[in-house]
Amino acid sequence: MAATEQAAPGYQKYYVPDSSSLAVRATVGLLLTVFGGGLVLNNMTFGGSHEAGSAKWVLFIGLAFFIFTLASWFRTTIRENMQGMNSAQLSHSYVLGMFWFIFSEVMFFAAFFGALFYARMIAVPWLGGASNNAMTNEVLWPGFEAMWPLVSTPGGTETQAMGWAGLPAINTIILL
Repeated sequence: MAATEQAAPGYQKYYVPDSSSLAVRATVGLLLTVFGGGLVLNNMTFGGSHEAGSAKWVLFIGLAFFIFTLASWFRTTIRENMQGMNSAQLSHSYVLGMFWFIFSEVMFFAAFFGALFYARMIAVPWLGGASNNAMTNEVLWPGFEAMWPLVSTPGGTETQAMGWAGLPAINTIILL
């Protein structure tokens, strides 16, 4: 037996599942669901009345296809686990995968709140002429008042300011 053929002590076989179309089928189901949802929200009826339109059918077919695919995927995963195909090494891979997923979510929200901080604490005061940016206010947005949430757009359109319970505050509470 060659040295390369010998197994290292404590080595477990890593289970690699057979090729599967489950990920592609789940993607197709989600695509149909999102497309159908967009059609329903925009009252796209394909020539019929909204009650009898086929937009709802696209949404329902997409949801059914996605749910059926998830059920198949879970059934396959449970069967593989019950047959003992998962090893400690594979379980460690699951843990690392979840770690990286959570890390990516934390980084996403850090970027989101960083952009919110930039808009609120840096960009809005600059547009209002704070510090040495008086010309920024005069050139870009004459007469702009730096306040949060913004109550007027560059074209002069008034927005609905709701004080501390405004939409930005509600969105931030939901995200936190």
